[in-house]
Amino acid sequence: MNEFTFLADNESDTQRLGAALAKVLPPGTTVALIGTLGAGKTRLVQALAAGCGVPPETVVSPTFVLCQEYHGQRTLYHLDAYRLKDDDEFLELGPEEYFASDGITLIEWADRVLDCLPPQRLEIHIEVVGDTARQFRLVAVGGESSAMLNDLAAALSR
Repeated sequence: MNEFTFLADNESDTQRLGAALAKVLPPGTTVALIGTLGAGKTRLVQALAAGCGVPPETVVSPTFVLCQEYHGQRTLYHLDAYRLKDDDEFLELGPEEYFASDGITLIEWADRVLDCLPPQRLEIHIEVVGDTARQFRLVAVGGESSAMLNDLAAALSR
């Protein structure tokens, strides 16, 4: 499976998706979060962080600091490309170190720096479909995330 769509009717469903991702994402995965302002990118990162044992209230949008690091059962690198002018500014952050680590690298506004991302990644496109409802379209780019999407679909069907 190269693509999987999950409809979250509310924040509880988003929490469930984040918890499932925390279980199935392989070490070293880069996750590109793509969606409009207020779509729920940071909320999904909080849910995933909670699934990794990081208190969700400590997870904040890294818009002004550009990168936050969280340590729980897994290490999370949370980057934000919203305020960056171009690819060069993103590359100055040294993302290759994060990409090469065993941690999970999550990048908000990743559509602004797609050319800088590793060829193997998971893209999560988030669309607002109601007051509290969000549609998450998860796409395995480069093929290696395909098995993970199968595991995710199985975890969410329980």
